[in-house]
Amino acid sequence: MTDASIILWGRRIGAVSWDDARALGIFQYDPDFVGAGIKVAPLKMPVREAPYEFPALRRETFKGLPGMLADALPDKFGNRLIDAWLAETGRSADRFSPVDRLCYIGNRGIGALEFEPTIRKATRSKKLEVAQLVDLANRVLSERENLAGRLGEENDAEALEDILSVGTSAGGARAKAVLAWNRETGEFRSGQVRVDEGYEHWLLKFDGVSNNRDKELADPQGFGKIEYAYYLMATEAGIDMSECRLHHEGRRSHFMTRRFDRDGRGRKVHVQSLGAMQHFDFNDPAAYSYEQAVLTIRGLGLGLDVVEQQYKRAVFNVFARNQDDHVKNISFLMDRSGAWRLSPAYDMAYSYNPSGSWTR
Repeated sequence: MTDASIILWGRRIGAVSWDDARALGIFQYDPDFVGAGIKVAPLKMPVREAPYEFPALRRETFKGLPGMLADALPDKFGNRLIDAWLAETGRSADRFSPVDRLCYIGNRGIGALEFEPTIRKATRSKKLEVAQLVDLANRVLSERENLAGRLGEENDAEALEDILSVGTSAGGARAKAVLAWNRETGEFRSGQVRVDEGYEHWLLKFDGVSNNRDKELADPQGFGKIEYAYYLMATEAGIDMSECRLHHEGRRSHFMTRRFDRDGRGRKVHVQSLGAMQHFDFNDPAAYSYEQAVLTIRGLGLGLDVVEQQYKRAVFNVFARNQDDHVKNISFLMDRSGAWRLSPAYDMAYSYNPSGSWTR
């Protein structure tokens, strides 16, 4: 078995063991955490001494893990980067379990959960060039270059190191980077390591990357401008969103959004998507409704103002043709006192394929 400890704000809250024979993760809360009164997964894993396992959850979506942990796994783009790193180090991706991938993420994931032992520690902070990151993202997604352990040139190896430092833990299927950005100098650094004062935590979605998609249609170049226009429309309609902006680089316009899983002082905030919270399968296009999101809001004890906010988002998505409104695109945040709230809206963009399975 592969074992990993789960850390929240410096405290060990539990452990997960990977059973190779059953391809299943078994999670158990730490005995010292049971009486803490903090409910990190209140709906599907209430705090108790007995272990949890969920063999019936769809393997493609949850990878054999409880929703709270599966939420922390990298998605398509991040997994491709990890697979490239494994190949470079002579390791097989097939033998790298989901718990191993959590340990690869270590303390660099979205949200506040951290995983030990860390397989690959964060590198030092250095200035990054967005154009170089876009180039390697293109190569990873289009597979024009063989990244399977044949990065013989020093520049290639350094470029892979750069994109590994920002791209593996961002979540979502589209190519993006977790960056620290200095508003005054315009400089970018990795958002996965401690940075100097003056830097803010942002996600940057790469523009002009081939085969960059979530569910069905690939994004055209310039899609960042479309998403920014949707941000302006959504906020004008009373929808709560983190600050967003465009970063112009050559002919490309990369969409940036300030991270809501970091507070104003850069401290981590615990995050769970609706899919993780309720063990809903985000790969099933016809299984869930906004009513279930509202029931979850009420189940967390949140008020009618939160229901109203979610209703605004639902109406906006319908009228603005955002069919990418699956259960991983609604999230909840928990502060250090254990209080839950609805996260700011995100991934509010045009996403419509008349013949696609998500628009049936």
